[in-house]
Parts: sequence; structure tokens; C-alpha cells
Amino acid sequence: MRQQRKISPRLLRAAAILLCCALSARVSSGGSGTYLWKSVSRAQVKIDDKTPLAWNVFQTGQKKETNLVLVLLGRRYIALDIKAKVAYSVALSDLQPKGADFESGDLFVQSRVLPTDSWSLRDVGPAELIRLKLGDYGTNLQIELPHAPDLRAFY
Repeated sequence: MRQQRKISPRLLRAAAILLCCALSARVSSGGSGTYLWKSVSRAQVKIDDKTPLAWNVFQTGQKKETNLVLVLLGRRYIALDIKAKVAYSVALSDLQPKGADFESGDLFVQSRVLPTDSWSLRDVGPAELIRLKLGDYGTNLQIELPHAPDLRAFY
């Protein structure tokens, strides 16, 4: 007859800690399909040349993902892929608050594409100016994203 071996509680705890560390490292590094959205200070948002009452702009901290933007307009969230010039509807249940920031899965799903047109991207000195027309409301959205500071001169 075979004797079963018991797993020690220490080993189980160590395995649980390693698993938690691995998962948190994946989220903070922007692992595949997981995003950590951080508020962009000095960003500006206008709808039909008027500043909305409640708004915010979020981007990931990853340099490779500077084309991805999350915009709060009142109670509505819109994810933008600036490079592809596509807007996506975001359900509030897709975002998990992490302090002042948000964590989410992949928000850029084809089934959530919003009708948009008249995209315009311009470099206006210290910022990138993004203009588009939201087809579902027929309003013009304007976002001004500040450029990241160029710190190469200080190396």
C-alpha cells in the first residue's frame, strides 16, 4: 500500500506568496492584455469647445503604449487607440480602481468600437492635439495630451 505525503503549510504559504508576486509583477509591467491606467496631469478635454463638468484622461506608464488613452467624460469612459484612430466604449465594470488609478483587461475589443470620424492629430508644441467626432452623440471631442519631457540632455 502506498503512503500519501502531506504538503506542509509552510510550502503552501511560500507557493501562495510566489503566485501573488508573479501576478502583481504582471499587472505593474503591463502584461499581455492588462493595463494600469494613470491620470495624466496637465491634459485638457473639450466637447464642442466647452470643458465638461467631470472629465479625466488616463494613459499607461508604458512607453510602447503611448498611443492608448482612456478618457472619462461625465460618467462615460472611452478608450482611444490614437495610432489606429479607433474609439472603444468602456463599461465601468471593466475598470478596477487602484487608488486614483485604474486597472483593466483589454479594452480594445472589436465589438465595442464607437462610430467616429474626422480624426485629426497635431503636434502643438508641448502637447499632442487630438480631435475627433463621436458619431453616436454627434459631438466633437478634443484632447490635449502633454508630451513626456525629453530628459536625454541630463544623462
